[in-house]
Amino acid sequence: MKLTSYWYDTAQPSGDYRRTEVPETVDVAIVGGGLTGLSAALELARHGATVAVLEAETMGWGASGRNGGMATTGLAIGIGTAIARYGRERAIEMHLEYERAINTVESLVDELGIECDFERFGKLALAVTRRDLEGLRSAQAEINSIPDLPDVTVLDRSELGTEIGSPYYVGGMVDPRGAGLHVGKFVHGLAGAAASWGAQLCEAAAVQSISRRGTRHTLQTTRGTVDAGEVLIATSGYTGGTTPWLRRRVLPVGSFIVVTEPLSPELAASLLPNGRMASDSKMLTYYFRLTPDNRLLFGGRARFALSNPDSDLRSAKILKRAMSTVFPQLASARIDYTWGGLVDITVDQMVHTGVNDGMHYSLGYSGHGVQMAAHSGREVGRYLAGKSDAYPWSDLKFPAVPGHFGPPWFLPFVGAGAHVIDGWNKLTGGRAR
Repeated sequence: MKLTSYWYDTAQPSGDYRRTEVPETVDVAIVGGGLTGLSAALELARHGATVAVLEAETMGWGASGRNGGMATTGLAIGIGTAIARYGRERAIEMHLEYERAINTVESLVDELGIECDFERFGKLALAVTRRDLEGLRSAQAEINSIPDLPDVTVLDRSELGTEIGSPYYVGGMVDPRGAGLHVGKFVHGLAGAAASWGAQLCEAAAVQSISRRGTRHTLQTTRGTVDAGEVLIATSGYTGGTTPWLRRRVLPVGSFIVVTEPLSPELAASLLPNGRMASDSKMLTYYFRLTPDNRLLFGGRARFALSNPDSDLRSAKILKRAMSTVFPQLASARIDYTWGGLVDITVDQMVHTGVNDGMHYSLGYSGHGVQMAAHSGREVGRYLAGKSDAYPWSDLKFPAVPGHFGPPWFLPFVGAGAHVIDGWNKLTGGRAR
């Protein structure tokens, strides 16, 4: 079993940027070499700006290469909560922004010729309890009332066998617009395109401090100092002490994944007959999909802990048991890969873009980063290049996480509470939250 991302292990990097010289001065310095930073860098470089992407590890090393490879529709909070919180008109606009984000990924893949197995398989949202299924029916009514979108379909338990070979769920909702892709190949494709347009990609260049002098910024890295007119922070779940205002607003929650050995075509087809990108309604969410080579990728918030080899192995055992519960036919399947990473959860579970202390930021994807990071990064890049008047989500207040001033000491307590709630809901059919 490899303790590394399947996406890393099966993709070829576009280049070795560990020796790229850190430039002395640029128009825009981007902190973080994931989907946000690379899509912003590509957009800026295309419009003639000088750009440096400063990455502590390698391009795509963080959440961008550690996720499930799903670009799926819908807000993290759901359309119903969004309507109650923001009003129907604004909630629909937010929902449509997620739709546009998947289109952004698809257009980048097509325009840049990135071979990353992008395909619109559709999304399968699964209900664990009857109450969850009622929630899906309410969401269906709201989504299907939005003009010019294909209808979503809700299935009860008796109909669900056409979508998933599992007795675990009481129903589900199918949205045909969700997509799957090989995120390792996508990240490397973006990196190669940004470099070809002149963006300077600097790996092993951790930013140690950022100071402001008038309208300019000085970024001290482990490989040199950069003077920049603008700074974009694109660190998602790896936001740290260099930007304390942002760190207080991002909760780094561990998400862990296992990937099986290659399965026979017959077995793979029996699990997810239509190849949907699937996730369920538990607080400690399970999400799963078939990989391009017929493995099952199965992930979740197995433990509210940070990722390290020991934590990843412990999480793998939890996820293997969970996978065998959802899919008993995989009880004897070998696990070939396991890894963990950090998801950037915010208090309101919303994406946030904006400016603080003269620095721009885009983060808070709350488990929807594949499409939202690529899309929001591109939109911030367009704004910084003077090609748009605003970027999405900048109108939202960005609350701090109460009690969060450094390492997230409270995560085990949050995880324990989530386990209790999930267990109670399963026992009672979701009559209490």
